[in-house]
Amino acid sequence: MCQLKAMTDQSITQRKQDHILALQTDEQIERQQSGFDTIQLSHRGLPELDFAEVSTQTSFLNTLLNCPLLISSMTGGAADNLVKMNIHLAEAAESAKVALAVGSQRAMILDAKAQKSFQLRDYAPNIPLIANIGAVQLNYGFGIDEARKAVDILQANALYLHLNPLQEVIQPEGDTNFAKLADKIEALAKQLEVPIILKEVGCGLSSKDIILGINAGIRWFDLAGRGGTSWSRIEAHRAQNDQQKQLGIRFQDWGLTTPQALQMAQPFQNQANFIASGGIRNGIDMVKSVIMGGQICGIAAPFLEAALDSSEAVVETIARYQHEFKVAQFLLGAPTVKDLFLNDTLLLKS
Repeated sequence: MCQLKAMTDQSITQRKQDHILALQTDEQIERQQSGFDTIQLSHRGLPELDFAEVSTQTSFLNTLLNCPLLISSMTGGAADNLVKMNIHLAEAAESAKVALAVGSQRAMILDAKAQKSFQLRDYAPNIPLIANIGAVQLNYGFGIDEARKAVDILQANALYLHLNPLQEVIQPEGDTNFAKLADKIEALAKQLEVPIILKEVGCGLSSKDIILGINAGIRWFDLAGRGGTSWSRIEAHRAQNDQQKQLGIRFQDWGLTTPQALQMAQPFQNQANFIASGGIRNGIDMVKSVIMGGQICGIAAPFLEAALDSSEAVVETIARYQHEFKVAQFLLGAPTVKDLFLNDTLLLKS
């Protein structure tokens, strides 16, 4: 039996509620500094395509999706609203045939009452589901048993190991020992039956991070750059004193943008697969991400209000992203997603 750091499910669930409240009340948490607006695409006045025949379909984790969209990690826990949110997201992802990743499953590892919010396979029987635990927890008692439990409860196709050193160092109760994690990630990857995806949470992965991951046997990375939700600013809302709050604000724009991280990842395209996330706020951003090497695009915060409402509201939001993506494809003269991927002829050079 591993010795887990003492923290109740109730306190973790409250932390997730605090995060949602901050997102709903502080407009500055959405940083709008993703860098996508600096990337220009080459318009085709004569695309030589029938818009009706443009295909947004792509494959992810051996599953055909209707578009390269992943509803990225948001939440989960024992509270009723967190359970309903995840059910709405799962139902919508299944209906629209896109992928879904859940928020951190640490709560359900510590308390079985939180498992309900992660028992989603019945609501989404045919799409890729991604489980999620914090990589740093491997230095605080988590191991193969906890990883398998996270995967098994969700019946997941892959496991996110999320990397959030900035968030942890800002959090009042943060876990800040990130030493020698690569070795533990490698050991876990050798034992786990599904792929591990290394994921940042909004500060981007550098080429050094990718090299460490590849050397540890990881073949999937979620680059998750800055410019969307600032977790540093969110944690500033939970600060216990002025010094902690000021630190969270000071680092609210720390990190690599998603386009910068995608550029750093390009030399490794033959060795690994990359998810683009962080500040993607429309279908045009998605198209730019695919052109720069993202096989799929992760989006989280824009689904929050819809997820609190209903699965139908989430489906409507997905449909908007997919339609915008298809329109941009059409205007670039790209009949399929493959025609976009790593096709830098579609980018205007400055």
